[in-house]
Amino acid sequence: MAASTLQLVELVLHGAAFLCGIASAAALTVAQGEFGGQCILYGSVSWNGTTLVPKAFSHLSLCYFISGVSIVVALYCFASLLYGIFGCCTGETHWDRSWLRITLVVTIIILFFLLISACILRVGMDVLCASIMETKGVSSCWDAQHSPWALYSPIHFYSNLSSAQSSAWVTVFLWCLLTARRLLQRHREHRIPLLGSNGAE
Repeated sequence: MAASTLQLVELVLHGAAFLCGIASAAALTVAQGEFGGQCILYGSVSWNGTTLVPKAFSHLSLCYFISGVSIVVALYCFASLLYGIFGCCTGETHWDRSWLRITLVVTIIILFFLLISACILRVGMDVLCASIMETKGVSSCWDAQHSPWALYSPIHFYSNLSSAQSSAWVTVFLWCLLTARRLLQRHREHRIPLLGSNGAE
C-alpha cells in the first residue's frame, strides 16, 4: 500500500508540474506578445509626460531560455506521467538500479535549470518594475498596466509576468518534492540488497 501511495503522489506531482510548466511558458509568451515579441525582462522605461516609453529590451534569448526550460520540463513531466500510468496499469513498478541513478541525475539537472529560470524571472521583473517606478509616472507596476504606453498596449503584462513567475516557483517546489521522492526511492533500493545479505548470513 505504501508503494502504491508513493506512486500516486508521484503521478500527481508530475501532472501538476506539467500544468505549471505550460502555464509559465504561455504567460511569458503572452507578455512578450504585448510588446511586439520583445523580451521586457530587465527592460527600462521612461516617461514622456503622458505615456510610458520602453527604452530598452533584453535579448530575446533570455525569454526563450525561460520558455524553453518550462516547455522541456512540461514535456518530460508528461512523458513521466504516461509512463507512470502505464506502470500502475501493468504492475511494472520496479526500477533498475542503474536507470534509477540516471533518473536521479536528470531530476537534479532539471531542478538546477528550473531554479535559474525562476530567478531570472524574479530579478528581471524587479528590474523592470524599478525602472517603471523611477519614472514617477505611475504609483506601482500594477498601475502601469492601466497607463498609456507609446507604441504598445500592454494591458496585462504585469499580470502575465506575475503568473509566469508564480508558476515557475511552484514548479521548483514540485520538483524539489520529486527530487526528494527519487532520493527516498534510491535509498530504499540501496537498503534491499543489504537486508538480503544480512538475512543470508
